[in-house]
Amino acid sequence: MADRKARVAVLVSGGGTNLQAIIDAEKSGAIHSGHVCLVIANNAGAYAIQRAQAAGIPALVILKKECGSQQAFEEQIARAIEENNIDLIVLAGFMAILSESFTSRFDHRIINVHPSLIPSFCGAGFYGLRVHEAALKKGVKVTGATVHFVNEIPDGGEIIQQKAVRVFPNDTPETLQKRVMRQAEWKILPSAVEMLCANMIDQ
Repeated sequence: MADRKARVAVLVSGGGTNLQAIIDAEKSGAIHSGHVCLVIANNAGAYAIQRAQAAGIPALVILKKECGSQQAFEEQIARAIEENNIDLIVLAGFMAILSESFTSRFDHRIINVHPSLIPSFCGAGFYGLRVHEAALKKGVKVTGATVHFVNEIPDGGEIIQQKAVRVFPNDTPETLQKRVMRQAEWKILPSAVEMLCANMIDQ
């Protein structure tokens, strides 16, 4: 079927800037092999929910503390994924570690964007501004972002795309975070989504 599109779910926790980049890429036609059908937030106050609603995308809030356990939390997410026939799961600033039982259930169907050039500044404890603080402390001249498959090891799945970004002498973690988002994350995440969705509908 020529008009078939891969069905995409985006998991979010905060502002949803990477979700917005995907929504914009779909609107512009840069993503044409996939369609965002569902947004799942693990934070009721996530601004990403409003971004989803503004784009007409159904949004669910699933809170771990209401589920009572990691297993019940993941089961609710998995049920929503399966009920909506989702092909690709995108973690876009999703601040929850997923267990091996979840990641293996959706093997090579979960991707994440990380704000460094993996294997630098990645793994447990490296998220958000902490990544950029570590890069500046180390004095690197080049950083960037990586889109990778998600497995049971934080930032441990195989790399799909990377893009380098320059570090300037007067950078703060905040200025570096913004540049990495604009020049790398918001470009390679939609690009990887399109590439993987195109592969899925070709099969």
